[in-house]
Amino acid sequence: MDQGVAVWLVLAAALVAANLPYFSERLLIVGPRRAPKAVGWRLLELALMAVLTFGLGSALEARIGQRQEQGWEFYAAATCLFITLGFPGFVWRYLRRGRG
Repeated sequence: MDQGVAVWLVLAAALVAANLPYFSERLLIVGPRRAPKAVGWRLLELALMAVLTFGLGSALEARIGQRQEQGWEFYAAATCLFITLGFPGFVWRYLRRGRG
């Protein structure tokens, strides 16, 4: 797999994963349906999706070549990017106005 393709794959996966907690009413995406899912569940799902996305990126990096060690700065910036990618779902869930 080409390095550019791997980068775009991780970014696309992060975009989808960051918005899933806001568009799904199921617990952890596959669990039972909860009509109004609490904010705490959404934050837990967001953190879990971030960890899974970081794992995907790490696995693709190891597959392409030697995996580089990252400091806390990398994970802080990646977490901020992940939260930013989830902004459309947040707006759709909490900030949009209903008609009428």
